[in-house]
Parts: sequence; structure tokens; C-alpha cells
Amino acid sequence: MSLPAAETNTTVVVTGASSGIGAELARELSRLGHHVTLVARRRERLDELAAELGDATAQPADLADPAGRAELLGVLRNSGRAVVGLCNNAGFGTFGRFWELDPDTEAREVTLNVVALHELTAAFLPQMVNRGAGAILNVGSVAGVQPLPGNATYAATKAFVNSFSEAVHTELKGTGVSCTVLTPGPVRTEFMEVSDGTDLESRAPSFTWQTPHDVARQAVDGMVRGRRVVTPGLAIKVASTSGRLTPRPLLLPLMRRVYRKS
Repeated sequence: MSLPAAETNTTVVVTGASSGIGAELARELSRLGHHVTLVARRRERLDELAAELGDATAQPADLADPAGRAELLGVLRNSGRAVVGLCNNAGFGTFGRFWELDPDTEAREVTLNVVALHELTAAFLPQMVNRGAGAILNVGSVAGVQPLPGNATYAATKAFVNSFSEAVHTELKGTGVSCTVLTPGPVRTEFMEVSDGTDLESRAPSFTWQTPHDVARQAVDGMVRGRRVVTPGLAIKVASTSGRLTPRPLLLPLMRRVYRKS
């Protein structure tokens, strides 16, 4: 077991907790008895979820802003609770040809999906290793196993998350701490709407879509067990393997057609 049992003076931090997978991760962890620190930009949603869970703290923060990250870390260090688990779920995607997209939004995407995840992991991992117990869950994506024309920045950020997480997991062997990467496929959340990709939803076969609850349940189970990778669903496991093995000259034109916006 990697994620230790809940104690009165510990917490598990969940970023991007205001909706979707993040909210469901918080619910699953709460069911296991953990105090959960809920992090996202939308205070109202965090307060509602904290009230629902009971043993939870809402901590609004903009993790794409260095000041927001610094404030969050300061609050957690002064909270009196040891961070025994960290779920790096916050992130978003963009769709379109890279040079036609807003460069500030693309830079913010890299900052939130990669820099914030990297910084929070670096902040809490040494303490977990010193205690000999703890678990990191990083939300990657099946999108990160191959380049995706039309979704270039997002896929690249998730390639970083996937690779970084697996490497750190291996480095942690024997410490009592684990780093699990979750690599889901399509999930019924606000992601596509926020990413302005709703016209692409119908292109994914219905059997590949999963619910946030199912994905979060499998993710937390993997986190507790200290697994290296959690890929929910047989169809996504097949897609992940295909993305790694298909020659790029065949794969890239296909992905370009799939991810081309109407």
C-alpha cells in the first residue's frame, strides 16, 4: 500500500477539484476517510463540495500564476496537516492549428499542465520520502502517447506528465512512496466545452467514453496500491498501445483528420 491510512492531522491535496475527475477524486478519497484539500479557481464550487464532504478544506488558487502556487504552498505548510497524498489534476486543452491559437492561452496551458504539476510534486515529495509513506497521482492522458496535430500543446504537456510520472515512480522504489500516472481517454466532463472542442466529441466512439466517477474510482485504487500507470477501460488500453506502436507516417495524417476542427 502506498497512500497511508487517514489520520486526523493529514490531508490529501486535489487540484482542479471544482468539477469532473477532480471532484470525483475528492469524493473517493473522502470515502476512504481522508481530509481533502480542494484546490481550484472557482471558490463557490469548492465551498459546495467541501460542505458535501464534511472533512474538507476549500482553498481557491490559480495554479497558472506563480503567486497563486506560492500562496497555496504557504497555506499548506502552515495548516498543521501533513500532505500524505497529492492529486495533480488541474489542466486544460486547446484545439486548432498552433499558429492560429492565442499564444498567451497556449503558454498558460503549458504552465498549468506541466509547471504547476512539477512544482507541487517537488514541494511535497521530499517530505513523503522522509516519512516513508505517501502517494502522488498525476493526471496524464492517452493523448500523451503520440503527437496530436490539432491538439499539439495539450498532447505535448501530457507526454511530459506521462513520462515524468513513470520515471519518478521508478526512482521511488523502496521508499514507501509512489507516483501513479492516470492516462484516461475521453471522459464526460466540462473539458471539451472549456477547450472549445465540442464539435470533436462525436468523433470518438461512444464505447470509449467513461464517467468521471469510474475513472476516479480506478485512479484512487491505483494510488492506494502504488501502481505506476492506471489506464481505465480496455478500449483506451488498446488505443494507448496503438498510439505508441503505429509508425508516425501512418498515425499523424490520421490524427490530423480526427482532430481537425469543423
